[in-house]
Amino acid sequence: MTADALSAAEARRLALAAQGFSGSNRRRIRRPFDPALERLHVLQIDSVNVFARSHYLPVFSRHGAYDPDALDRQLFQSGEFTEYWAHEAAFIPVMDRPLFGWRMGEYRERHARDDRATALRPTIERVRAALADGGPQFVRELEETPRATRGPWWDWSDTKRAVEIMFAEGEVVSSGREGFQRRYALAERVLPPAALREVPKEEAQRSLVERAARSLGVATLADLADYHRISQSDARRAVTSLVEEGTLRPVTVAGWRRKNGDPERAWIHRDARLPARMPVDALLTPFDPVVWFRPRAERMFDFHYRIEIYTPQEQRRFGYYCLPLMVGGALAGRIDLKADRRNRELLVQAAWQEDRAPERTAATAQELLARAAAWQGLDSVRVSGVGNLPLPAAFDAAG
Repeated sequence: MTADALSAAEARRLALAAQGFSGSNRRRIRRPFDPALERLHVLQIDSVNVFARSHYLPVFSRHGAYDPDALDRQLFQSGEFTEYWAHEAAFIPVMDRPLFGWRMGEYRERHARDDRATALRPTIERVRAALADGGPQFVRELEETPRATRGPWWDWSDTKRAVEIMFAEGEVVSSGREGFQRRYALAERVLPPAALREVPKEEAQRSLVERAARSLGVATLADLADYHRISQSDARRAVTSLVEEGTLRPVTVAGWRRKNGDPERAWIHRDARLPARMPVDALLTPFDPVVWFRPRAERMFDFHYRIEIYTPQEQRRFGYYCLPLMVGGALAGRIDLKADRRNRELLVQAAWQEDRAPERTAATAQELLARAAAWQGLDSVRVSGVGNLPLPAAFDAAG
């Protein structure tokens, strides 16, 4: 690696190291999630639970099997983390919540101009009073009258809409979950004073871009802006400041080019390390930072990836919930998984490999699937045979 140029392979190793992959089989026994949470900074939450909740997978991908209940205790009960719209809905360090105060302010301004939000102000006042008097509550407990029928998950009542406005504006927070339902509380009642402090927008965004650079290793402006969903103009201002102070250094990466053919500008964090090797094997959640920004996944790994949950079944190419498969530090395939907990089986509904996949891709996939099944308390893996990745029809979980 020279001072201002990286090969494509060096960029991939930098990125994986920054994301907390070690390239080794060493496992931490006590709180193996700590290194991953520190490296990621944000842990995206998603409601899909066909295999495992998305926020459990990045830790498994980086550190192997661990107790998900222990992670839940850390996220929900330790007081060290909270939830907010940090990328999408995500867990973040509670002391970094003030870095999103500018976003809460933008939501307040937006809602002040929104007639639908204005119409909900009486409901918001009622919810505020209920939380002040009764403490943390689920939406069902905040409803004036029980709802006789329930529609799809997006069929929100006025109470749910009101509390989500308050959450976006920063007035309420999640004080825990039951399944996937938040228990809401007034922020001032459950957060430490330091988590309620105000941070000027430019200072906060500069901190967020610096954090994104740490988590990404090497990144373009679009990558840095996407990590915490900041506008590119705001991210550019932060990058300029961070370069001037020496925190970021401009680099070029072989093969990274703009649409007009010019080299794509990129930056690395001054603390980024470049491992000599990074032979990572892992199953990734679709909401892992390695793949969540699709242009970066294509640029970094030549991997075109789209989640097909919202695609009609007859139009799906690879499957409902395909987990990207990493082999030797390359994205080599995708596997559609479902946990059949009643029969204690991990169902591989489809398994695909890329044209350039390493020869050991099938063997690696089988090993990772066996480990994943055991981690989820399942006894075996059953394969449908759909796709071009050759796997046995059935095999045992890795005991």
